[in-house]
Amino acid sequence: MATDSNYYKRLLLGVVTMCIMGWVTSCKKNSPAQKEEEETKLNYEISYDIFPNPERGFTKTIPTYSDGTGLNLTQLKTFRSQNITLVVRVFYLNLYKNKQLDQPILNLIQTDLDKLREAGLKGVIRFAYTDDINGTDAPLSIVEQHIDQLKSIVDINKDVIAFVQAGFIGAWGEWHSSSNGLATTENERAVLTKLLSAFPKEILLQVRTPRYKQQVYNTTSALTKEQGFGGTDIARVGHHNDCFLSSTDDYGTYSNVGAEKQYISSEGLYVPVGGETCPPLGGFSPNCLEGRNQMKLLRWTYINTDYYQPTLSAWKASGCFEEFERGLGYRLALVNSKLPTTATVNSSYPFAVDITNNGYAPAYNKKVTSLVLKNKTTGSYSEIKLNYDIRDCKPLATASIVENLSLAGIPAGEYALYLKIADQSDRLKARAEYSVRMANKNTWTEENGGMNNLLSSLQIK
Repeated sequence: MATDSNYYKRLLLGVVTMCIMGWVTSCKKNSPAQKEEEETKLNYEISYDIFPNPERGFTKTIPTYSDGTGLNLTQLKTFRSQNITLVVRVFYLNLYKNKQLDQPILNLIQTDLDKLREAGLKGVIRFAYTDDINGTDAPLSIVEQHIDQLKSIVDINKDVIAFVQAGFIGAWGEWHSSSNGLATTENERAVLTKLLSAFPKEILLQVRTPRYKQQVYNTTSALTKEQGFGGTDIARVGHHNDCFLSSTDDYGTYSNVGAEKQYISSEGLYVPVGGETCPPLGGFSPNCLEGRNQMKLLRWTYINTDYYQPTLSAWKASGCFEEFERGLGYRLALVNSKLPTTATVNSSYPFAVDITNNGYAPAYNKKVTSLVLKNKTTGSYSEIKLNYDIRDCKPLATASIVENLSLAGIPAGEYALYLKIADQSDRLKARAEYSVRMANKNTWTEENGGMNNLLSSLQIK
């Protein structure tokens, strides 16, 4: 009997031991230490290289007149080699102040936008009637008729229009000295409202001074986070300053300098700010320190590289021009990632990447951000769209993209991982010129419409 008792005790002990060992083994497979072995944790190296990115940076300003010539495609194609992706195109409708637009001028505008598309650039466009302070503009009825005629062109080409400057009123379309009495809040509101209603919701506009927007909307309060990128009229209106860094008030751009600059600083988190410099007045110095401080404060996203040349030349001589090339607009970079290296077919995939924005401004136009899986055997691509809005990565801040993604429909295999930030337009999303390049070393590739290598692999079993 004792023998039988010992036998069952040994048998029971063996079963318990096996269960315990099985439990321990199971725990080891799911322990934090084991999980770390199945993930790639990476820190990415920042790059200080200068390279072009969509809708930001130094620009070229090229005006034309009703009887003028179109853009030069050969010239446009050289701009990217100069890290330029934006052309400020001012169309002077000087022959149409008292009549509707005809087909020749509409053809000129369309052909110019076609050339920008072919060259891989975008336009900041403005319409005006005179470049003479003593010149004449058009009456409000003609302005509104012209906006209606331009509606279809802007709609068709909205993907290659970065921003629209409000224009139309007064000399240079800068909303002053109107020969038709349009430089009043009532008429300015009428023109701006007409533009906003005629042009697609995706189009962001810019007005010449902060007080113009404040007067039109009868508020000195800047856009809030809740309003930003919301698509309402007030949230679609930004600012352009065409006498930047020229005097304390920038030739009258500001009336209450401190308050209005703080207003622009807050607004610039959601709407674009840009323009050009002017000849300095009264001993004002647009030196590197002043340029750096003002561009950071006012969220500058683009500036004309053609004017005012003495200021631009001084920046080059002082060594800060390249700093501004990097800083204007957004400059996104990968910081780190934590990505599993194995997954099962049709499972979920925890995606975690931190990015930073070392630029002066955010991105303003919506992008499509995706995780791209490139099959290492077949070379085929699978894209999983992320919910994250890249516009939310604000200047001098770090953002975490943490999402649980579905691998449904992606076959078993070994994949290289990439982050793609593409234009939302179907016509542009496959073109690398319109995808966002991150400021990291050894990550950018122009394949598959431009992607950023996450330097990590995934084995789907």
